[in-house]
Amino acid sequence: MKEMLAPASIAILGATSDLNRVNGRPIKYLKKFGYRGRVYPVNPKYAEIGGYPCFPDLASIPGPIDLGVIALPAKQVMEGVRQLIAKGVKACVIFSSGFAEMGPEGQAAQADLVALARAGGMRICGPNTIGVVNAFDGMTANFSQYLEREAPPGPVGFVSQSGAFGTAIAALALERGLGLGYFVNTGNECDFDFADAVGALIEDPRIRVIAGYIEGIKDGRKLLAVAARAIQLGKPIVITKVGRTGAGARAAASHTGALAGADAVLDGVLRQKGIIRADDEVHMLDIVEAFAYCPVPAGRGVGLVTQSGGAGVLMADRAEELGLQVPRMGEATQVELRKIMPAFGSAQNPVDLTATFIAEPALLRDAMKLVLADPAVHTGIFWFQLMDRFVDILVEIFTDIHATAEKPFMVAWVAGPPEGIRRLRALGLCVMRGAVPMINAIAAMARYGEARRRLLAESEPQAVAVPSLPPAAGPVATLAAAEILTRAGVGILPVALAQDAEAAVAAANHLGYPVAVKIESPDIPHKTEADGVRLGLADAAAVRAAFAAVTEAARRLKPAAHIAGVVVQRMADSGAEMVIGVSQDPVFGPVVMVGLGGIFVEVLKDVAFAAAPMTAAEAEVLLASLRGGRILDGVRGRAAADRASLRDLLVRVSLLAAAAGPRLAELDLNPVMAGPRGAAAADWLMILNHDNQA
Repeated sequence: MKEMLAPASIAILGATSDLNRVNGRPIKYLKKFGYRGRVYPVNPKYAEIGGYPCFPDLASIPGPIDLGVIALPAKQVMEGVRQLIAKGVKACVIFSSGFAEMGPEGQAAQADLVALARAGGMRICGPNTIGVVNAFDGMTANFSQYLEREAPPGPVGFVSQSGAFGTAIAALALERGLGLGYFVNTGNECDFDFADAVGALIEDPRIRVIAGYIEGIKDGRKLLAVAARAIQLGKPIVITKVGRTGAGARAAASHTGALAGADAVLDGVLRQKGIIRADDEVHMLDIVEAFAYCPVPAGRGVGLVTQSGGAGVLMADRAEELGLQVPRMGEATQVELRKIMPAFGSAQNPVDLTATFIAEPALLRDAMKLVLADPAVHTGIFWFQLMDRFVDILVEIFTDIHATAEKPFMVAWVAGPPEGIRRLRALGLCVMRGAVPMINAIAAMARYGEARRRLLAESEPQAVAVPSLPPAAGPVATLAAAEILTRAGVGILPVALAQDAEAAVAAANHLGYPVAVKIESPDIPHKTEADGVRLGLADAAAVRAAFAAVTEAARRLKPAAHIAGVVVQRMADSGAEMVIGVSQDPVFGPVVMVGLGGIFVEVLKDVAFAAAPMTAAEAEVLLASLRGGRILDGVRGRAAADRASLRDLLVRVSLLAAAAGPRLAELDLNPVMAGPRGAAAADWLMILNHDNQA
């Protein structure tokens, strides 16, 4: 990636002397931002462009070229790539549009472009991209309008799949004084994609945080590998992903497949791997700004100091909504606060300095230091407004606090004078535009800190042998699936197949009453919907009646269905009903789902996803993300579930999914009975793909 992001020489094919046009701007910007490498405009019409000698063709350029920039019509791009390859160029940025974004013909042309580049050992950014900026080196292989402004480098690496929207986000960052060390637009991503760009930027020691705007992910597993590296380096990745709705769920036989909408899977996988997802571009920049200026907090406790009681209540409410803690100040802290505060102030949390702060600004310094020193506080916050006449003294106070603070500390200066905000940011202090954005950013930082500590502490999931799967595609018979699950260590309730009523009674006598009887047919995947299940059968007469009832119901529903008999199963102990499943995501491959189970799973949709395989700690994160997860802790006199057993079941399902790979199309364990003495699946549906679909 060095030639792409930090080239020592750049050739611009199709350069023009009009430096305001797309194919002239890179030359203007390279000169403006002081690029110190060699610049070679290429166009036979000119002898010189922007003070640089212009060459008629690539062959005329002396010496090597690291990066080629193609600003030519689409029909000339292939020839330009051929010439770059012949010159030994290893990286190329293609501004030109007219490829995959234009339909089948453009897709074919782009495929030819990729094949040519790969054969020649060259990486491509684009086509249909505004290009690449490395602000540290003044390298601007880019025609974005945001470069018309001053764009000093900073600790943020920004990667966007959209050129125009990416430019808008970059401009918003500049307005905040948030320096972008890199700005990469990946365009059509024919080769160099979002994960490639992020993977390169995190290796630069000058970059502290990554911001990303994405519309889709091509290679999810590559992104997860990059995320793991970013966790090791302690560099947060914050993304905005559009397309939350409308993707819908694909048609699928299992509950898991039906619920595996692209956005639900993405949310779960990002949470699992410590990537922060922002709601929109402004939310993303709030979080990125916090990471750029502040260390990651060690916990969720926030100490709120305000000039307004109302602002304090607003922040406290929002903090608790997001799972942050607003702890009561320790008694020692309160004693010291009362010594310096007016009698009508509050030494609790939030700490309200009242209007006294205006007359005695130094009160802020003493109060803030006391709050930051409290053991229950992990992040300190100060909210205030206006104060135009006190900029100098406030800057002095904040300089003192910032220099001595050992914990993250940020301020919301609402309607503050621009000069004051600029000076605080110059100190390296995070200054937010309001109370709620600040709390939102702190919550994201706390989640990231917890995820990083978890991911660094846990070892990789153990690999398991590839299971022996039946050769045929489609639903797997209940007993055959039971054998596969048992070999994988997945806890299930014992079952027996019976082809007539007397065999069903014999199986029930062996398993022990009470039992359940369920129809067994490859043509009826959901037994309950076919009235094919009878529960709580206490004796032989009930089993005989159940056999007749479920087979009759099945024939009535699907006269042509193949009826293999019934499955007899001992009834499970009482417990919380869960669903655990596996589906194949087109981006991330095998993913595991967990949720509240039973017949209402598709109605309540209280489910969460993670990529397979997963660790026990990741399984716990998955369970904790369920809205109704407290059911597992025991409610209304019910005993708490054995969470360790449920976690183990999730892990083993994930290992089976990873080992089976794409041959395991779908798996449903529903319900999984999670009780105080363990967790086991009471029913399951396993569906396989053909080998050529895997």
